[in-house]
Amino acid sequence: MIPGEIFPAAGEIEVNAGRPVTLVTVANTGDRPVQVGSHYHFFETNAALSFDRPAAYGKRLDIPAGTAVRFEPGQSREVALVPVAGGETIYGFNQKVMGKLKGTAMKGTGHAG
Repeated sequence: MIPGEIFPAAGEIEVNAGRPVTLVTVANTGDRPVQVGSHYHFFETNAALSFDRPAAYGKRLDIPAGTAVRFEPGQSREVALVPVAGGETIYGFNQKVMGKLKGTAMKGTGHAG
């Protein structure tokens, strides 16, 4: 064995296997591209992104960790969202949720400009 050597398992890994998926259609109404990372609380994304925000509460993109989705100006696309796991606690982002997802009221569905 070489220090740092990796022994990958055979086969492929399915990302977020068995997790409930929510599909939302997202439109970038702004004049600049918007990029959203894999673990960003989708509910709190840029206000230029138009979509059903309440449906995105407590969810993130269903993509591999460390990747992102880019929305070009005027572009509309459907994305898959999965629930935030672990402790289901969110801090930061746009400060719409600062704590546990359950029992925390949504602080609006848009953003002050």
